[in-house]
Amino acid sequence: MSRAPRSAVLSALALATALAVTVAGPAPAFAAAHHTGDEAAALGEDHARTHAKLRRAAEGTQGYPQTKRTASLSSLQESQRKVNAGFDAARSGRFAEFFPSPDFGVHVAQLPTGKVLLFSFERVEADPTKETGPTNTIGRTNAGRAYLWDPAKGTGARAFKNVEPPAVLMPDGTYAPRPAPFFCAGHSYLPNGMVGVFGGNVGGKGGSGAKLSFVFDPWTEKWFRNRDMAVGRWYPSVVTGADGRQIIMSGQSERGTGTPTPVVERFPALGRPVPWRPFDIPVSVASERLRSDAPFRNDYPHLFSLRDGMIYGLGRDADQQWLFDPVKDLRTDLPRRPADFRGYGSAVPLPAGFRGPDSVLVLGGDPRDPHTYRLSGGRWSIEEPRAFGRTQDGTLILPDGTLITVNGALDTRDYGNGPFNPEADLKYRQIELRDARGRWTLGPAQRLPRGYHSNALILPDGRMMVTGDELQQIANDPDIRDGMDGSIELYEPAYLNRGPRPALNRVPAGDLGYDTAFQVTSSTPRDVARAVLLAPTTVTHSVNTSQRHLDLRLTGARGSAIGLRTPPSAADAPPGYYMLFLLDAKGVPSTAKWVKLGTRPR
Repeated sequence: MSRAPRSAVLSALALATALAVTVAGPAPAFAAAHHTGDEAAALGEDHARTHAKLRRAAEGTQGYPQTKRTASLSSLQESQRKVNAGFDAARSGRFAEFFPSPDFGVHVAQLPTGKVLLFSFERVEADPTKETGPTNTIGRTNAGRAYLWDPAKGTGARAFKNVEPPAVLMPDGTYAPRPAPFFCAGHSYLPNGMVGVFGGNVGGKGGSGAKLSFVFDPWTEKWFRNRDMAVGRWYPSVVTGADGRQIIMSGQSERGTGTPTPVVERFPALGRPVPWRPFDIPVSVASERLRSDAPFRNDYPHLFSLRDGMIYGLGRDADQQWLFDPVKDLRTDLPRRPADFRGYGSAVPLPAGFRGPDSVLVLGGDPRDPHTYRLSGGRWSIEEPRAFGRTQDGTLILPDGTLITVNGALDTRDYGNGPFNPEADLKYRQIELRDARGRWTLGPAQRLPRGYHSNALILPDGRMMVTGDELQQIANDPDIRDGMDGSIELYEPAYLNRGPRPALNRVPAGDLGYDTAFQVTSSTPRDVARAVLLAPTTVTHSVNTSQRHLDLRLTGARGSAIGLRTPPSAADAPPGYYMLFLLDAKGVPSTAKWVKLGTRPR
């Protein structure tokens, strides 16, 4: 991450503090949030923007002092230590590292380069008992930001790189350019490893939908803008289908909160090729409006592409469960879900062996309901409950096929003691683990409680990265003035505490066709009992449409070479990049290597 020299930062901080102290009465909102024209003329645009950020940080410490943040973080660290002393790492895993991040991680994506993309918004408030994001803000301060974290470089500031979104002019009447406010957008992967991001917040009207359409290219580490969508979307969902194209649904329209759009779009439009090679970068490419609609009443429905090639749209309302045929462009009804309305919670396509998933487990989203609900074969069933109900939780598939739930709260920005109160009920910090028989057990506690905007993903080395929830990150920032106002925690699953790992030394380069034999090499071939593909995660607001876990058939071994066979079809595993793990008989995985499924369409 690019940083100013220490002397310049200290000088800017001194100036910002002096300005905050000498202003008679509260500073005008515009002055606090923006640099002035005189500043920009005297110091340059970037330096002036730094001064503005430091002023905001200084103001935030007045209402919520640093001593309070420091004491809170220390208390959380101590309570985590006490709770976790009772857990065996070989059975329950352990939380191993906690470190600052320059971003809140409202949106995260594991990239096939091994790096992690994080993006969110520039905060407009540093007091966590207030709304910190620019939800209803119009103008320049309604802006997005984005960073890359490179785990290979460790956990310090140098491991992060600023990948600022393109500057845009939003239709808000201000004509003020700013980094694209694409927070609370929807996203999924394209077959060439790029992340398609759709929607965002124009500002005002309680939050209103933007028509923005971007891809992030992990290979050049740059953003590229495409043609605007047909409608504005704030809180939409996106899923990649068996043909590699992205289906976009729902979201609050440009008319503001309370106006969800029923319009369904596809990217890229059928007349355009699917981006396949790393250098096939979509620029100014249009999406296509479909004939069928998706009249979800509430935000961020769960979308999944299952082994039958259909898109399953599981709405938050019990009566809005739909099946979409992306080829015939038709929508049909699915049975009503047994549970009532659910807020932000998890949904996971359950592993089904050598084939793609054919069922989904819906869980979380209701603090009064600990049960989990499975949709399989067009029918709902009530499955094993977790220890308690929670919302804002994230549930992930681990390489060994078991599930893990992390994060959670009583309600949006309520951790058990009322909204915008950082004090949290300890239970929401404990993870839950689901074994191969479907039984749940409580596990160790994470450092921070993380609710609204919390996220997690599985890294190629098998660890889990946990981040998100700007309220808690700001409330527990070890230094609110340093620009590192987010945080990341790393969890080591139990399998990383059970002895040596099998080795995966080499995988094929290039595309792997479906139902095709291929070989990998391992220096520990006798230790390999299983091979699996795990799709990378891109997630926001507990909505993770990209998860997928498949076993690969072992076709034999000769020396260090291990024969494997790819999944049967693109419906089983949509084209794109996957993490390939080798596992031993105890479920201990190798470090993954990336493989690409599918062949370029002709």
